[in-house]
This record gives sequence, C-alpha cells and structure tokens, in this order.
Amino acid sequence: MTATERRIAAGEFKAKCLKLMDEVAHKGAPIVITKRGKPIAKLVPVEERPVDPFGCMAGTVQVLGDIIGPIDVKWTADAENIVETP
Repeated sequence: MTATERRIAAGEFKAKCLKLMDEVAHKGAPIVITKRGKPIAKLVPVEERPVDPFGCMAGTVQVLGDIIGPIDVKWTADAENIVETP
C-alpha cells in the first residue's frame, strides 16, 4: 500500500459503494477496503488499453489439414462462365 491510497472500513464501503466507485473512476486513486483494520481488498480504476490492430486476431484461426499442397480436384473453366473484356 502506498501513502496516497485511502483506507475505508468494509461497513462504510458497503454503505457508499456506488459513490466510491464513481470517485475511483473519476480521480483514478485506489481505495483500500479494510476489515477490523486489516486490508482485505482494493478498489482500483480500470486501465483501458487502446486496441492494437496488429495481432488482434491472433489465436482465432485454426488450420485443419494441408493448406499448401495441391488439392485432388481437377478444375476446368466453363466456356459459358468466361467473361471477355474489350
């Protein structure tokens, strides 16, 4: 615990919980919750990290099978599906 952390008894925290949560969110200063004078919990503000677009999809794709080797399907172009450009 640092000198800047405020201490509050659990009973008082219970009575003022929502107000204290707003205070921590606004000021950014943590509050230590005590029970019989001993610290039991700490209310701290959430540290929001900016979303980094690089690597944000890591671990979301699963490769099943060979994705490099040739496939065993023969493909031929259909004359009716070919579009000629001028």
